[in-house]
Amino acid sequence: MAAVGRASLYLGRMTYAAVARVNADLVHARVSVADLRRELAAIAESTVLVPDDEHDAEGSTIGFERARVAALLAQSQRRVADLEAAVERVRAGTYQSCERCGGDIGILRLEALSATRVCRCCASRCP
Repeated sequence: MAAVGRASLYLGRMTYAAVARVNADLVHARVSVADLRRELAAIAESTVLVPDDEHDAEGSTIGFERARVAALLAQSQRRVADLEAAVERVRAGTYQSCERCGGDIGILRLEALSATRVCRCCASRCP
């Protein structure tokens, strides 16, 4: 999914800075996914030669590290998906609209949480 450019969207009340934030966050999230995939592959490769890591007194086990990196990778992949959805909402002109109540999300909330789909009021309510 490509980032959103200045000429390709209707901004309405949004600023280019808000759009730039979504694009920058998406790039950063994709880099994190790539880094974590490399780290997970390196862990898997290290277990080919020495599969027993339970007796390593120097630190955490390979199993623990593999689980930690896999969890971080899953979290980063969700972040990429959320940011790609935000890019689509920017293109559709609905980026600042709350998906629950239809109200305005607010530029300050979007600057802090660029992938958010709901306004502060709806976020504080129980689902």
